[in-house]
Amino acid sequence: MHLDVIDLRHFYYRTQLGRIAQKAIRERMLKMWPDAKGQTVVGFGFAVPLLRPYLKDAKRVIGVMPAEQGVMPWPAGHDNVSVLCREGLWPVQTGQADKLICQHGLETTDHPAAVLEECQRVLAPGGRALFIVPNRSGLWARRDGTPFGHGRPYSLGQLEAQLKDFDFIPERHSAALYAPPSPRQFWLRSADILEKYGGRISGNRAGGVILLEASKRVPARRKPGLAERVRRPLRVLEGSPTPVGVSGRDVSEQP
Repeated sequence: MHLDVIDLRHFYYRTQLGRIAQKAIRERMLKMWPDAKGQTVVGFGFAVPLLRPYLKDAKRVIGVMPAEQGVMPWPAGHDNVSVLCREGLWPVQTGQADKLICQHGLETTDHPAAVLEECQRVLAPGGRALFIVPNRSGLWARRDGTPFGHGRPYSLGQLEAQLKDFDFIPERHSAALYAPPSPRQFWLRSADILEKYGGRISGNRAGGVILLEASKRVPARRKPGLAERVRRPLRVLEGSPTPVGVSGRDVSEQP
């Protein structure tokens, strides 16, 4: 079940732990996608905390929020770019998204197939999708006090397998949130250091979230002339005499 947009907004914009989580995930995302100049960027679920760096240079930024979660106006102080939608029916044209970010959209839905089908539909050929989900072996998935403690956590292998079922090709992955999900000041002050060195020490297993970049599988084009050759097969027996049976009668005359 999707979380309520009010709770998500409170966590990311009103709590110190939420602002630290937002910063850590966004910095990891920007290492993978440093810019989106002239591109269309779509965020599904509650991805708007990550979209602000692209507002300046992107051709268009759209925050798509499912009806089960609710919607909020975003960004503050600017023209609204967030819209409410059904999970399986986004108000985005087919093949429009050059970059697609899914956060709090896949692990919390009751209809993951509908979400992934829409991700596949709106992503442009050559575009990239970034799926951000709770890591089932990390600490954040085990704590109910954050949004990452709700829904279905994933291992990297599980996420890759699910995406392949919907014709996505996993390209590369990363992780974030190496600090414990604790509001205690010691851990809050240590978050930047743990985020900096956590990946070097523990890899992806200890991170609170997995970030997996995937591309869209595009069917291979047929070679020119192949369909025509199939429609006109070789006629190797053309011009051969009519076969004759043992009795000397024309075979074609037999019943």
